[in-house]
Amino acid sequence: MCCKYAYSQTASVDTLGDFKSEKKASLKIGLNYLNNSVYLGRADTVKTPIVEPSIKYTFKSGIYFNGNVQFVPNRATNKLDGGSFGAGYDYDISENASGSVSFTKLFYNATSTQIGSSISSTINANIDYDIADIITPSLSIDYNILKQGFNSDILINFGISHDFAKEGIFGNDDLGIFSPTVTLNAGTQNFYDAFLTLKKYKLTAAGKAKKAAATKTLAAQDAKLAKFELLDFEFAAPIEYKTGPVLFSFTPTYAFAENKLPASISKGMVPTTSGIFFFEIGVSVKF
Repeated sequence: MCCKYAYSQTASVDTLGDFKSEKKASLKIGLNYLNNSVYLGRADTVKTPIVEPSIKYTFKSGIYFNGNVQFVPNRATNKLDGGSFGAGYDYDISENASGSVSFTKLFYNATSTQIGSSISSTINANIDYDIADIITPSLSIDYNILKQGFNSDILINFGISHDFAKEGIFGNDDLGIFSPTVTLNAGTQNFYDAFLTLKKYKLTAAGKAKKAAATKTLAAQDAKLAKFELLDFEFAAPIEYKTGPVLFSFTPTYAFAENKLPASISKGMVPTTSGIFFFEIGVSVKF
C-alpha cells in the first residue's frame, strides 16, 4: 500500500476490506496528514508536511476514479502544493490473490519541495498474494513520466506483510488491523536529476556561471542516476481501525536510502548515516 502507499506516500492507505469485501459501488472521502514528504527514502532540506483531502469512487466492476489536493500548512504563501487525479481497476485473481492497474496524472506548484514533484504522470500495476493467512508478498511496478524532457523512471517495489486483525474491539461492527511491513524499492533516479535541476538549483533563473557549474556537477552523475539500483528499504507498521463507515489509520515508517548522491550534490537532503522517520495519519468515510 504494503506497496499501495510506498511510492506516493501522501496517498490514502486503502483498507484490507476494500479488496476482500463483496464488490459493490462505493464513494470514499478522506483527509490525511503526512508529517514530511519522503520519496524512496529521500527528502528535501526543507521539511514538507502535507494535508491531503481525497475522494475516490469505485464502481461494482472494480473500476475507480480518484483525486486529491495537497496543502503545505507551514507556508505563508503557495500553500497549495499539488494534487492528482487518476483512474484504475482493482480485480481479484483468486480467493487469495488480487491486483490493480492505474494511471495517475500529477501536478505540483513550481515552488514545491517534494522530491517527486518532477513526475508528470504514473502508470502502475501491482499484485499481492495471501499465503495461508500467514504472509502476503506483493509486487508493484511504476512507470513514471517526468517533466520537461527528462528520461522516464521505472520503479519496482517488493513487499512482505502480515495482517493481525481483531473484531469487536469497542463494538460489534468494528475492526482493527495491524500490518507490519517490509518493502524494498529499486529503480532509476531520473526524478532526482529533474528535481535538482528544476527545483533545487533553479537553473532556469540562475546566472550563466552558476548554471554552468551546477549543470557540470549533475552531468557527472547522469550515468548513476539512469542506472537501475536499490533505492531504499522501509519498515512500516500500518494500524487501521474501522467502525461502521469510518476508518482511522496511522502509518509510521522508517526508510533507509541506498545509492545516494554525494553529499556535495544532495547537500543534506537525504540522511548520510541513518534513515529517516515519517508518519501519516488519516480518517475516511466510505459510503
